[in-house]
Amino acid sequence: MKFIDEAKIEVIAGNGGNGVASFNREKFRPFGGPDGGDGGKGGSIWAIADNNVNTLIDYHYTKMFRAKNGENGRGSDCYGKGADDIVLRMPVGTIITDRETGQVIADLVEHGQKQLLARGGEGGWGNIHFKSSTNRAPRQKTDGKPGERLELQLELKVLADVGLLGMPNAGKSTLISAVSNARPKIADYPFTTLQPNLGVVRIGHEKSFVIADIPGLIEGAAEGAGLGHQFLRHLQRTRLLLHLIDLSPFDETADPVAQARALIAELEKYDPELARKPRWLVLNKLDLVPENERAEKVRDLVSRLQWDGPVFEISAYTKTGCHELMEAIYRHFEQQRRMDELAAKTALVQEARHIDSIDSDDPRFKSVE
Repeated sequence: MKFIDEAKIEVIAGNGGNGVASFNREKFRPFGGPDGGDGGKGGSIWAIADNNVNTLIDYHYTKMFRAKNGENGRGSDCYGKGADDIVLRMPVGTIITDRETGQVIADLVEHGQKQLLARGGEGGWGNIHFKSSTNRAPRQKTDGKPGERLELQLELKVLADVGLLGMPNAGKSTLISAVSNARPKIADYPFTTLQPNLGVVRIGHEKSFVIADIPGLIEGAAEGAGLGHQFLRHLQRTRLLLHLIDLSPFDETADPVAQARALIAELEKYDPELARKPRWLVLNKLDLVPENERAEKVRDLVSRLQWDGPVFEISAYTKTGCHELMEAIYRHFEQQRRMDELAAKTALVQEARHIDSIDSDDPRFKSVE
């Protein structure tokens, strides 16, 4: 299935049905009175997040979604039937934006999350609502309200805990296939990854996280060079970036340090917040470097890069060091979770102390007798 992560659509809700002005014409009831019913409500259009949908391909080919109008009212107190709503199923991680105003309408981050996109018009009133003691034969009625009409931009940002970052052929696809259930295409030429790949890494019972692999980046990616620039958005939701560097590049003239610096610069150009995310250095293809040269090569690379964060040496092909890396990532997330819980408890305690310190004479907190 082709991966589509952007789409533009138009949603048109149904109009409400018109109310009707009608009078009872039964035999032996010469003054039967008004009996015009209301119009039915127009159909609305909703979006719902669905884990079973992985791409926006349905909205790449179908651009317009129109709900039906509500039925008009009829005589004999018959109300028009309301139109059915339309539900659009979208991948979890979809951001829906109004193209005209730029306002974000919804950010679908949980399975089953539902959001109204276009509200159907209300039905008009029939003349039965206008009768009174002084107006026994009203001829007033109202028309149905028009449904909302919007042009929307859909943008999918995959939800993953860890994002793999690196130049083409750094070994990202090999790593994600070694540690997760993902099976991306792997070959000995650049740009074999043409779309993001997601994999679930299982450390143990009920211990897992999601890892994402995007196409490799090259210098100028922020301006549109290469393939990876199309998918940089998918790293914006990640909590941790793994910066993969090939210890034994296919092209011996390539400088891994220069490539790493260029890639970091591209991140800063694209989104400074993305560049400030926690990032670990992962030196891959250890098996291609002679054992007596590994330590010196690693020291030289880290020193020239002036890297002060965590550094891991692995071989995704032989899976050397992969399990230790995944264990360290899970411990990192567990530590983050405990820190978040502690911060939340501290905030609750401070709020309680603030409430206790409020003057009891404050009229806002006096009971009403």
